[in-house]
Amino acid sequence: MGAIYRREMGAFFTSGVAYVFLTVFFLLSGIFFYNGVILSGTTETSNMFGSMFIIVLFLIPILTMKLMSEEKKNRTDQGLLTAPVGLWSIVLGKYFSALTLFIIAESIVFVYSIILGYLGNIVWTTLLGNYFAMLFLGAGFIAIGIFVSSLTENQMASAVASMLVLFMLYLLDTFAANISNETLKKIVLSFSFYSKYIEFTRGVFSLPSVVFFISTAFLFNFFTVRVLDKRRWG
Repeated sequence: MGAIYRREMGAFFTSGVAYVFLTVFFLLSGIFFYNGVILSGTTETSNMFGSMFIIVLFLIPILTMKLMSEEKKNRTDQGLLTAPVGLWSIVLGKYFSALTLFIIAESIVFVYSIILGYLGNIVWTTLLGNYFAMLFLGAGFIAIGIFVSSLTENQMASAVASMLVLFMLYLLDTFAANISNETLKKIVLSFSFYSKYIEFTRGVFSLPSVVFFISTAFLFNFFTVRVLDKRRWG
């Protein structure tokens, strides 16, 4: 897994994906930070992080679009699949490389905390809650993006399909609001990423939500392993 991880981290920077991802993330988070925190004269960051959900939704597919599809397009996947390395090692190596870059991006919040220190007292529990909320969200979304990437050899198709899937997940709350049957509504909301994410940004720690995000990451990484296993023997 270590070799795969190092290769993918290097590829992110040599291909320029890392620079584009980080630049756009820093720029947009800076805009939300300025508009939602600085102009409001507050040290409360929940509004900023609440708005960042949509940005993460559209940026993560850019991060994951080439992780699997490029291997298939360049016909390097068969060499990788027949190498003396487990399928879980391949998938997790790629997964953790994308997650590492995402963690680097969202750690800009600690730079913002220095600025907030000049505005007043920082509520660290809320700030860290927001940070980990985005981390859990990213962990789940990245696994979904890698799975979608494993289904195609076209990077652009992978990015667009991932965005559509994640956007549909975002709309679950809207769908649920239009459902009159309470049981069905609860079932739909149980799959809602947005409501669980917003819980954290409001300072509510929910263990079931943590389990949900981690389970999503595991489940979609498992799906990716199954896709690679089928391709290995196909």
